[in-house]
Amino acid sequence: MSRSPSLPDRPHRDIDPDLPDDERLEALRDHFADLVDVSQQLEEQLEEAEDRRQRLRERVDKVERENETLKSSSLYIATVEDVMDDGEVVVKQHGNNQEVLTEVSPRIADRVDPGDRVAVNDSFAIQQVLDTETDARAQSMEITERPEVSYADIGGIDDQVREVREAVEQPLSEPEVFEEVGIEPPSGVLLYGPPGTGKTMLAKAVANETDATFIKMAGSELVRKFIGEGSRLVRDLFEMAREREPAIIFIDEIDAIATTRTESKTSGDAEVQRTMMQLLSEMDGFEARGEIRIIAATNRFDMLDRAILRPGRFDRLIEVPEPDEEGREQILEIHTRDMNVADGVDFAALAAETEGYSGADIESLATEAGMYAIRNDRDEVHHEDFVDAFEKIEADDSSDVISSAGYFYQ
Repeated sequence: MSRSPSLPDRPHRDIDPDLPDDERLEALRDHFADLVDVSQQLEEQLEEAEDRRQRLRERVDKVERENETLKSSSLYIATVEDVMDDGEVVVKQHGNNQEVLTEVSPRIADRVDPGDRVAVNDSFAIQQVLDTETDARAQSMEITERPEVSYADIGGIDDQVREVREAVEQPLSEPEVFEEVGIEPPSGVLLYGPPGTGKTMLAKAVANETDATFIKMAGSELVRKFIGEGSRLVRDLFEMAREREPAIIFIDEIDAIATTRTESKTSGDAEVQRTMMQLLSEMDGFEARGEIRIIAATNRFDMLDRAILRPGRFDRLIEVPEPDEEGREQILEIHTRDMNVADGVDFAALAAETEGYSGADIESLATEAGMYAIRNDRDEVHHEDFVDAFEKIEADDSSDVISSAGYFYQ
């Protein structure tokens, strides 16, 4: 136990009145200096005492809180399943899924509805109604800033852009057009095709061009380790979209959770199928989905379950193929518009040579051509730079094929 600091000795000095004036003045000055020194020591001790008092106060507060926690009983999370006419409610406790008929306090009876999350005590009596919970992972998938991609940044798929705008953007910006015709707008759009053809860019462009909340997630993020987590995340995503209407949900790599169902009995496959069933349920919904549109993308259209492809879930199935020659030329112009390109670059000839290239491949070609210009100490990209870049990419692709073949034949 620490001791309180001792007080400094108070200086005492008798000054002879018979001393000459200058000596008496000097003695008084010395005495005053002693008093100032003692005062400073007392102030320091006072500050130390205040600090010690504050620490003790914090310890007392902590002990009091711990004491209150020990005296109070634990509360458990449950969900209200049904509200009876006589004031009783049916609650299901989380964890063991036990359903119990219990009473609710009159002070909160008018605030309890089916589906509410509540806190119950050991006797299952409802103590308080909890706020609606949204999984933090779902909240993190909301895109708060618009992507810097517009329709002008997408080339070679003009027909696909038009179809997506008609199915997603127009119902949100001009709903009256569909009402006048008397049809329901498409509720979902599935983009499928080879990798790198612009499916994700198209979804980003829609997010940029509309004022809707854009929620992006990958199908692999919905495959969770524990039973029920994936289904809950799907519910939270759609609930968040309903709270933020108008909203667009973009599911990339949807084949991760929507593959054709099999007879597999493994827990992992069963959980993936549960997640897909929850997604189908949310896409159908007994309530109108309102101003919520769904875009999904996949490279493996052949793997998708037929249930998710039927009308009413994805009304538009849009293939995004590899660009044709005219499309490749357009993509080359898009990816080089910020580059210092020489006048002699023949985009038409390059487009003719790059058959089978996707939009991502052409972007890589333009970047590699710029690297050749830098390597040759030039600030302008020439046609031969694109030719060299093309030959390098072709050589790299050939070596990858040879390496893969050698691996399989080992």
